Amino acid sequence: MSVNEPLVVWFDDCRREMVEQVGGKCSSLGELINAGIRVPPGFAITTAGYRHFMQDSGLVDEIDALLEGVDSDDIQTLEAVSETIRAKIELLDISTQLEDEIAEFYRKLSVQSCMPATAVAVRSSATAEDLPGASFAGQQDTYLWVRGVDEVLDHVRRCFSSLYTGRAIGYRMDMGFDHRDVGISVGIQKMANSFTAGVMFTLNPSNGDRSSIVVDSNFGFGESVVSGEVTPDNFRINKVSLEVLDRTVSDKRVCYTVDSKTQTSKRSKVPKERRKVQSVTDDELIELAHMGKLIEKHYGCPMDIEWAIDKDMPEGGNIFILQARPETVWSSKKPESVSAAIQGGSAMDHILASMMAGKAVG
Repeated sequence: MSVNEPLVVWFDDCRREMVEQVGGKCSSLGELINAGIRVPPGFAITTAGYRHFMQDSGLVDEIDALLEGVDSDDIQTLEAVSETIRAKIELLDISTQLEDEIAEFYRKLSVQSCMPATAVAVRSSATAEDLPGASFAGQQDTYLWVRGVDEVLDHVRRCFSSLYTGRAIGYRMDMGFDHRDVGISVGIQKMANSFTAGVMFTLNPSNGDRSSIVVDSNFGFGESVVSGEVTPDNFRINKVSLEVLDRTVSDKRVCYTVDSKTQTSKRSKVPKERRKVQSVTDDELIELAHMGKLIEKHYGCPMDIEWAIDKDMPEGGNIFILQARPETVWSSKKPESVSAAIQGGSAMDHILASMMAGKAVG
């Protein structure tokens, strides 16, 4: 670790080429902000901050010894070793230097947000996640609605330790990544007080159709959608006309919201009268699709996007992008030829296919 490497940086100072310094998630958030996309503000504890935290502890060599000879298919042993490693990491003290920097950045974020001890999401951002050739995303921890510097510091430790979940250890083994080479950053991001949240793909994830945008949504925070705890509302939108082509309003039984008394995120039952109500309006879907198109154009590939609609913000400025990463399933496949797809179709199919391929029709 170079003495000149910062331990903490603002999202605004992050770019997508800084994955080694701030991980996939934080580098993407900085890239989005600098591309003019509406993103909640925040800061990143860098991989240098993580290594600063781990240095002189002797844990790095101890972790190597604990992992030696472990088989990635032996789930029981992986989980046992993971539990041991995580407990050791979470007992480490954060140095005065790193603690002071995190506290000062958090204070400035609270001032910027006009809210003392502002609520934040504490999000792991590993250097090997969100890569086009490997699906590391979601293997480390995220904590919602964290308030106060002591709670932030505690959850930063938990995020550091989540680099060694059983799933993450096993996947790195299978993919040939050296555990020492994979660092972790932690993003501290102002929480969107979500009325509705979810995910958006700038292609159809069921068949790879790039002419569509697909949105999944539920009330509250997006955790219920991302974790699969609820069957979300589902919408398919034409990428050119922004017309809603298909909609499925589901029976949404649970959601995550903030507990006003404890000021923590809690799992709640959706009131019966709201369970089958569409969780996002058509106007909001159109704005989401427009933002998705801008993000896809900036990155030059189909995207997997997390979003939220903040109920504390005025309409027209209340839709926020929480994360965007390249879509990894269909993007790696060669698109099927349009003409091949409609062989045996009607004459009109042939004409349309020729027009799409740029051929003259005799």
